[in-house]
Amino acid sequence: MSDSQARTFTGAAADGTRLTAVYLEQQAARAAVGLVFAGDELPRIVHWGRPLADPETLLDSYDALKPQRISGGLDETVWPTVLPTQAESWIGEPRVVLRRAGIELFPKFTVTDIAADGVLPVTLDASGADQYADVTGHSRATGPVRVPGVVVDAVDKENGIALEWRLELLDGGLARQKATVTNLGVPASNSSADPSADSLADASTETAADATADAVAPLEVGKIELGFPVPELAGEILTTTGHHLHERSPQRQPLTVGRFEKPQLAGRPDFDASLLLTAGVPGFGFEHGEAYSVHVGWSGNSVLSVERLPYTQGVIGGGEVLLGGEVALAPQGEGESSYETPWLFGSFGDGLNEIAARFHAYVRSRHPRLFAKGRPVILNTWEAVYFDHNFDTLKALADKAAASGVERFVVDDGWFGSRRDDTSGLGDWQISQEVWPDGPKSLKALADYVHGKGMQFGLWFEPEMVNVDSDVVRAHPDWVLSPTAGRLPMQGRSQQVLDLTNPDAFAYVFGAMDSLVGELGIDYIKWDHNKLVTEAASRRSGRPAVHAQTLAVYEIFKGLKQRHSGLEIESCSSGGARVDLGILEYADRIWVSDCVDPVERADIQRYTSLLVPPAMMGEHVGASPAHSTQRATSQELRMAMAFFGHMGIEWNLLKEPEDALAKLAVWVAEFKKHRDWFAIDTCVHADANDPAVRLDGMVMPSGDAAIYRFTQLTTSQTYPAAPVRLPGLDPTRRYRVSPLDPCLDLEGSISNGQSTLGWWNADGVVLTGEALQRYGIRPPSLHPQQAVLFKAVALS
Repeated sequence: MSDSQARTFTGAAADGTRLTAVYLEQQAARAAVGLVFAGDELPRIVHWGRPLADPETLLDSYDALKPQRISGGLDETVWPTVLPTQAESWIGEPRVVLRRAGIELFPKFTVTDIAADGVLPVTLDASGADQYADVTGHSRATGPVRVPGVVVDAVDKENGIALEWRLELLDGGLARQKATVTNLGVPASNSSADPSADSLADASTETAADATADAVAPLEVGKIELGFPVPELAGEILTTTGHHLHERSPQRQPLTVGRFEKPQLAGRPDFDASLLLTAGVPGFGFEHGEAYSVHVGWSGNSVLSVERLPYTQGVIGGGEVLLGGEVALAPQGEGESSYETPWLFGSFGDGLNEIAARFHAYVRSRHPRLFAKGRPVILNTWEAVYFDHNFDTLKALADKAAASGVERFVVDDGWFGSRRDDTSGLGDWQISQEVWPDGPKSLKALADYVHGKGMQFGLWFEPEMVNVDSDVVRAHPDWVLSPTAGRLPMQGRSQQVLDLTNPDAFAYVFGAMDSLVGELGIDYIKWDHNKLVTEAASRRSGRPAVHAQTLAVYEIFKGLKQRHSGLEIESCSSGGARVDLGILEYADRIWVSDCVDPVERADIQRYTSLLVPPAMMGEHVGASPAHSTQRATSQELRMAMAFFGHMGIEWNLLKEPEDALAKLAVWVAEFKKHRDWFAIDTCVHADANDPAVRLDGMVMPSGDAAIYRFTQLTTSQTYPAAPVRLPGLDPTRRYRVSPLDPCLDLEGSISNGQSTLGWWNADGVVLTGEALQRYGIRPPSLHPQQAVLFKAVALS
């Protein structure tokens, strides 16, 4: 039998109801989803977990799980379908909000077709090759790729609405679903209505003219919120909160009767976004505990939610948040008549590590070229020079960067227009002659010099934003998103938002970027987004514009990459304010946070990695004290904290002594030894009772070797630190555990141990994977705010 399969079964319930069951399985990923259709109703997810030994038993799930009628309720006790409405007795938060002429509709969908179909579309890497092989020789196709899936067509004829619902189970075991709503136009006649409604005939006749007018009105979409049911034992939820410089801060609470939601209404996921909403058994952690997670793959306004009624188990889900009038569908054949939701992704596992691995497998499948090898080491100029651009300074910095092993040199904000600070010039995407005059000290000359040093050249843009004090706004004030013609939204960082839904503004931005990529030979774009998108109405359409603006951003990403093969684009948004699977369909990495303080980064990076593979996470070595917190830290901690991700440098190397530069070069060289594996390794985090320590690691897919980082953030109650467990190893194999070369020496300010740690030498110790995962190994006794790296290598 194939590793992946989609199977359909038919039968009848105890009461004679016609049943159809659909079973999707990814055997290698140990994941399966089962659906049951009762008659012509929308399906219910009755299994989401490990593969079933006998999938045909799904048919009996209907009788096994259907609730009885109870006192005080309706004839059918609520048992949510994939898109519950009041027609099936759902009385929770509305998950389908549709209106005509401002009047709420109450849809009841009837299934008309069920088809087996699932496909991952072609990736943006397809222009370069059909497939790319990683360090193991494993090839990832650039698409399209068939996956187990089901497509359900349904209709509400009386309301003139069609629905397509799609569910796919991807290779790594990640499930995803989406819905498409279509305005069919004039609803079906009421002539076939139930005769019991005769008493309403007079009222219907009186309002016939109004009904006819409403029938041809656009169909306004207010909300389509999809979801996955979770077992009753899932009694605790985990989300994250945050703000600028402190993203991804975890928070837990009981899953009780009621609704908890995390709405994001800043035109982006924002700092406070919970990348995942997870429900699991109380106390679930990284290594253990049945848990279920959802993520909305969308870069605009969205919501994640968990809801439980007194009559139901929990439902976790989410979708796009649409403002009034934002999506109004014309009747079929008369314009844009369909709305497609973002994908809602679902992952489950025994602990968060398994949940994250499923997301990572999906992201790698969308970027086969990127994960075929390790990531090039970056130097970004922002914290080195800020707006103080100067050819001689940046040329000297490029020399220091190349000597330290840097392979990609990125010039940040300040190269264009009147942009000498953050108050003017944003949006004027022409090279500043004041800073970069044509000739031997031009920006082109610097780009050529960087290329001549064997490095790639990158450049910063903020395409969605403008300063009011800019040539582009003076020439086109109507290109700014604003609530009225006479009032701009509250500004942030002296910025407003450019209306990319306006074709002329879109063409201007795309044309400028496209031209500069070709002219300068740009290999890499750092795409920033520094303002909350509020009161975002288009002066051209007169409607809220976040939905269309988000699609326009995707189109610019896609267009630039299609026109410039090999171009990479980073998604930065004041740090980590736009991190989602919508933007990661196009972006090649994300900037995790504007804070590069390694103490803050310990958890910011840990919880970002629940969604994003570390190789796509910008992790940079910064200065000490850190510019964002003024906290002083050791160079060892700063380098160790940047080691597993897409390593970079955010540091003015021109001001550093030679011994610091030499140490940096050693760590960069060590990173390069392992980065091809880091691209495909399984990222793991250990559970610990001690809140002062962190143990993170990267484990080869084969389990042949792993590298771990032990971090002592603060002083522990336990002294010296207790043994730490090493997750991800093969329990049946023996491993030699020893320090990574740059960490062999514990002398100086790193360790407070007063005797030798027996295994901290080149020979290390040999233990089984079972012992290392069960009782662990004693880490070095470290001063607070220190970290060390060590490796576990399987013996043949």
